[in-house]
Amino acid sequence: MTLFVVCGKANFTNLSRYGQYSERTYRRQYKKTFDFIPFHAQTIAAAIEPNREQIAAIDCSFISKSGKQTWGVDNFYNGSISKSQKGLEISVIAVVDVLAHQGYTLSVQQTAKTERQPIPDAKPTAKKKRKSKSKSKSKSKSKSKSKSKAKTEPVISERVKGYLKQLKIARSHLPAVVKYLTADSFYSKKSVVDGVIELDLHLISKLRIDADLRYCYTGKQKPKGAPRKYDGKVNLSDLSRLEFGGELANGTKLYSQVVWHVSLKRKIRIVYLVDQRHPEKQRVALLFSTDTMINPISLYEYYKSRFQIEFIFRDAKQFTGLCDCQSRHQQSLDFHFNASLAALNIAKLEQQKTQSDTGEDSQPQSFSMATYKRLALNGHLLERFISMLELDPTLIKSHPNYDSLLHYGSLAP
Repeated sequence: MTLFVVCGKANFTNLSRYGQYSERTYRRQYKKTFDFIPFHAQTIAAAIEPNREQIAAIDCSFISKSGKQTWGVDNFYNGSISKSQKGLEISVIAVVDVLAHQGYTLSVQQTAKTERQPIPDAKPTAKKKRKSKSKSKSKSKSKSKSKSKAKTEPVISERVKGYLKQLKIARSHLPAVVKYLTADSFYSKKSVVDGVIELDLHLISKLRIDADLRYCYTGKQKPKGAPRKYDGKVNLSDLSRLEFGGELANGTKLYSQVVWHVSLKRKIRIVYLVDQRHPEKQRVALLFSTDTMINPISLYEYYKSRFQIEFIFRDAKQFTGLCDCQSRHQQSLDFHFNASLAALNIAKLEQQKTQSDTGEDSQPQSFSMATYKRLALNGHLLERFISMLELDPTLIKSHPNYDSLLHYGSLAP
């Protein structure tokens, strides 16, 4: 693929320099529609054996893009600077091989721009009262906070609907063994949980430490009156009512319990992680799953595997030009995002086949996109030398130093 050998940005101009087609041809091709989800699904089926432990992961990534005419330009959260910024956003659903620690893209969708409705100002009152400066300042601050919240809530709600619609489309293409969808704390919302449950999946995500939780009452009920549901508020500083779920290799302890989440309005299993390696600065985290029967260790391992989707974003941005689309049209942007992530899937698949051919498939899979791209570029250059200089390809490739030239500049053997 040309994306593997291009140096610099993976835009139409550069693709025409390294490929066999003109810039105009690439522009025309990117405007054509293609159903990428079945293509991604076939790549995943070839890369992961059906009986292996797999989960799904969903997350969004910010794409830098300037200009007013680009489709979908809006204010999106940029994790690299921890604030909203003008640009594009893509939502990706990936399938993760838990044992191999490898993720593959199944679906990518650009987030549409959300139209914001103007918030009407409060009607001025007839009577005017003198107020102190401190009270007026505090009231103005509270008003600004409420206004910003009123602006963002409808936007987030519309975007969540788009994420759920994407998941619904991709659901039939997920491997049959996938029963869990992992996501970060942004997705721990009632609308998301209900939508995931409707698709016959369980959500694994993260909660705030101060989440409103209740212990479920399991004692004897009174003969009269409504049955008792709750047995007090969950206080994570008191671990006596939590079950010990195990200890990780690094010494982190897991505590688990089935509780009632007030906002989600359902029973969930929580796993409370306590890292006491540094007593002066104890680190904690609160994970949860809608599957109340899941093992606490498995819940932790699945959530940890979620971070493979972050490596997908990293490799695609650094090596396959995820942010380099030279177009403003919706279809061209969609084709570019899918092509970039499809190239990454293919690279991982070929690397896996190479390891299995050399007898290294029994060891944990190691993948370096930098090395893979270097090998692809070196191979492309050697083929060009052989073709342009009219050399004998059999003689050149059978030379003992050919493999050394092929791996020239690679980061790993």
